[in-house]
Amino acid sequence: MIRVILPFHLRTLARTGAEVELEIAGPVTQRSVLDALEARYPTLRGTIRDHVSRQRRPYLRFFACEEDLSHQPPDALLPAEVASGKEPFLVIGAIAGG
Repeated sequence: MIRVILPFHLRTLARTGAEVELEIAGPVTQRSVLDALEARYPTLRGTIRDHVSRQRRPYLRFFACEEDLSHQPPDALLPAEVASGKEPFLVIGAIAGG
């Protein structure tokens, strides 16, 4: 099981708790985790990734094992700790300002 932690606004849309567990068949990548998340919670489609380009939305970041994975290729393998369920995959709402 893959553990995913969602920010408050996405939890509200999905009507779920802060952490969700997903079953991933095959390689554990950002794409496979987000595909499984959107399949389980259809209201999240288009909120994390653009509907057409499938690119990460601005002001959302992905973290795992204290590392920012936001700019990694979507098909790059996630750390083994995430694949085993030991560590969560975090979707974080970024804060902007000046």
